[in-house]
Amino acid sequence: MPILRRNLLQRFASNFYNQAAKARKFSSRTVVDVGQPTSSTHPQLLKEGEITPGISSDEYLWRRKKLLELLPENSLAIIASAPVKMMNDVVPYTFRQDADYLYITGCQQPGGVAVLGHNCGLCMFMPEASPHDIIWQGEVAGVDAALGTFEADEAYPISALDKILSSMIKNSDKLFHNVNTANSAYTELAPFQRAASDGKVNDFSVYSHDARWIKSEAELNLMRNSASIACQSLLQTMLHSKLFPNEGLLSAQFEYECKMRGAQRMAFNPVVGGGRNGSVIHYARNDQKIEDGDLVLMDVGCEFHGYVSDLTRTWSPCGRFSSVQEELYHLILETNEECLRLCKPGTTIREIHNYSVNKMRKGFKELGILKRDTPQHYQLLNPTSIGHYLGMDVHDCSKINYDRPLKPGVVITIEPGVYIPSNSDAPDRYRGIGIRIEDEVLITESGYEVLTGSVPKEIKHMESLVNNLCNGMGTETQNTVRTAFS
Repeated sequence: MPILRRNLLQRFASNFYNQAAKARKFSSRTVVDVGQPTSSTHPQLLKEGEITPGISSDEYLWRRKKLLELLPENSLAIIASAPVKMMNDVVPYTFRQDADYLYITGCQQPGGVAVLGHNCGLCMFMPEASPHDIIWQGEVAGVDAALGTFEADEAYPISALDKILSSMIKNSDKLFHNVNTANSAYTELAPFQRAASDGKVNDFSVYSHDARWIKSEAELNLMRNSASIACQSLLQTMLHSKLFPNEGLLSAQFEYECKMRGAQRMAFNPVVGGGRNGSVIHYARNDQKIEDGDLVLMDVGCEFHGYVSDLTRTWSPCGRFSSVQEELYHLILETNEECLRLCKPGTTIREIHNYSVNKMRKGFKELGILKRDTPQHYQLLNPTSIGHYLGMDVHDCSKINYDRPLKPGVVITIEPGVYIPSNSDAPDRYRGIGIRIEDEVLITESGYEVLTGSVPKEIKHMESLVNNLCNGMGTETQNTVRTAFS
């Protein structure tokens, strides 16, 4: 035994030193850190030629060309990066880049201002990090990264913005800017203020949302991955919900499962509404136990390299629906399935919405929960749209209205629901019930593709899923687990 132990230790030491030697050899390469992943620093995330994971430099150049074609002649678009938001005086919230800035530049960092123009192409004004900044926050992308990594046509330090951008504005007939990220670095420039007072400044998102509306194949691959991660994570969360009937624990499990599968963050704060909390459309507290026999509504999504997912399922963590819950649920499920079949090129979200309203109004009347058949009383049970566009943001491309005919490459959600507050005039047995079934849908040449179809929504399938894990456990084991998290 001592000889065996010594041999194992010698083998381990030999392997360790060999690996260390290889690591030293590898680390002798000079790899430039530009403050975000590149194919050199993160080959596990980016392929050669990609600026951000899954999106090549060619695609970024195509995006800029497309936007310049949309902009009026001799106009200028100014797009600032998202600001850093602070939790308190020294702690920032996790930074998320503005979708328009990211779509155009590929830069995931704060502090920059991008300019698109017919004379300059893409010009980037970049932050200048001090040695103190680098010690505390690490490297940041500067002028060299703008020209090399992001392939801008021109780049300058942010300190030169006053002089150079002022000249650009003076020589332009029209100005556009990203209203959501507007900052004083350029809005206080005298030429910008003169243009604004002359009515020459408009919202750039009219053009950027048009460009972002139809997704490229590369974007759709990222959206499929984002949807797949969210689906797998919600399945795991549903599977364990009988053991952990608690809003906070289910929220935590979903986030854990997403991040373990490669998601960078949640698309939004998970909505985990148990019982009557499910009737609050954007419930966010997630701090309550879920009582036996109550439903839980989970509206969740994650972000995968800049693209988000969004889906909702409502089920019974105890593993069985009551007859009253089933009645309501079947109406919402039928509406979901019928609305999915309406998704195709040429139709509009508005048309699908109107169909859903007619379907559910009739169903609500038959169930006795809609006492007066008026739009106002219907909206007390469901004030939401049947869906929205989806992409880099959850409610993507908001400047495009719901009357625009859908085209292949557009991604939308279909999410019928009913929300009956506890103080409703509906029959007692329905009060406090909230149900939503949401799927993510890609419009294709021939119709549609449901990106979230792997998560069950039939009652019998969800009951089987929830009961499946616990069937392999004894009652004593189940009680032990529940007690540990109660």
